[in-house]
Amino acid sequence: MTSTHAFWLAGRQATGEDSFDVHSPWDGRLVGTVSVPTDAQVEEAVAAAHAVTAEFSATPAHVRATALDHVSKRLAERTEEIAQLISAENGKPIKWARGEVGRAVSVFRFAAEEARRFNGGEAQRLDTDAGGVGRLALTRRFVKGPVLGIAPFNFPLNLCAHKVAPAIAVGAPIILKPAPATPLSALILGELLAETDLPAGSWSVLPVANEKMPALVKDERLPVISFTGSDKVGYAIQRSVPHKHCTLELGGNAAAVVLADWASEADLDWAATRIATFSNYQAGQSCISVQRVIADASVYDRLVEKVVAKVREQVTGDPGDVATDVGPLVSEDAAKRVESWVEEAVSAGAELLTGGKRDGASYEPTVIADLPADTTLAREEVFGPVLTLTKVDGTDAAFAAVNDSKFGLQTGVFTRDIQTAFRAHRELEVGGVIVGDAPSYRADQMPYGGVKQSGVGREGVRYAMDDYTYERVLVLTGLDI
Repeated sequence: MTSTHAFWLAGRQATGEDSFDVHSPWDGRLVGTVSVPTDAQVEEAVAAAHAVTAEFSATPAHVRATALDHVSKRLAERTEEIAQLISAENGKPIKWARGEVGRAVSVFRFAAEEARRFNGGEAQRLDTDAGGVGRLALTRRFVKGPVLGIAPFNFPLNLCAHKVAPAIAVGAPIILKPAPATPLSALILGELLAETDLPAGSWSVLPVANEKMPALVKDERLPVISFTGSDKVGYAIQRSVPHKHCTLELGGNAAAVVLADWASEADLDWAATRIATFSNYQAGQSCISVQRVIADASVYDRLVEKVVAKVREQVTGDPGDVATDVGPLVSEDAAKRVESWVEEAVSAGAELLTGGKRDGASYEPTVIADLPADTTLAREEVFGPVLTLTKVDGTDAAFAAVNDSKFGLQTGVFTRDIQTAFRAHRELEVGGVIVGDAPSYRADQMPYGGVKQSGVGREGVRYAMDDYTYERVLVLTGLDI
């Protein structure tokens, strides 16, 4: 019998009156039973975060950095155990789960490094005008207050790390709310944080139901909200608290553009391999998985043949098998939604080139051509192992097709022309342009986020630290400088 997992309340283990079970989306087995905080316990966590803000923000940088280094080290030591847990609760193939743990190791290491060099202050001379003679301005960053971090299911460890590590680095208390489908990885993170000397109240991990979130979102003691998830929920949060600082990472329908100069057999093989891999990794449940392939007419036919072949080579099945490339979606309902979108597209005239079949929570890697523009699949984020193919004439048409979307997270551009690369950077309405590769590349230290309905603000350790803090200026007067 799987034991009940306690949650972390102000840095200590606690149990509530109720619990819920976490089942594997692959085979339905019980992975864990999670205790749920009561309303009184949630209030205790918020009050503790509010009360400790001054103390935690004044904690010496070396103390916070040491704690972050410790978590990074312990994640590395427990990589296999945690990867197996991620795979079990999320359905993620074990090879991708191991990679996720490795990324979280880096996130906490980056945060430790940034904690040591952040907020040193910037001096500014003011005697550029006569009234500023004898004055000096010093600008430093200070925390806005406790952070409410709301994490999604698709990267149940690493996206929790992206909430927690920057907060600890700047000395901002954080209450982490993991996704109901995948709370176990976040609770492991709490276990590692509990091994540090961070002050009580500086962090809590609360697996509360989504229905409890509106009250937490509106709580004035939590002035910063960092949310990763759907655009519908993200913008509802933002509308409900317009006076708060909200960082929203809301996903997209990422495009991979293959231009005319990317024409050799080797080039097209590389593009097809990367497209097939990153339209299906995490079962397509990544904000930057390849959903749209936009190819120049001169290479389109050859690319289509290669992409379909590479997609068919993707190994689907048991996520615990090291050979598996594509596991199940997070739930059968999620797979049914993907199935319905594909069926709608095909009924509207799209051509199904491969895939299109569902088995429980699993959905076959799928390729579609000639997608009508008014279908759901053309407009929304599919968040499943489905890619669409579009033929265009020239770079102008390709870039216009990328921008013809309400989303704008990342785009991959396969070109060898440096001028075209800089043009893509200038013209594409996205948060990131990846040249020579799929849009799915993300380094955890770089700024990550989008424009339009892909969100507001940036993840990436140093950039999240800016989001959690504000500038305060000190003017010194009567100086002989």
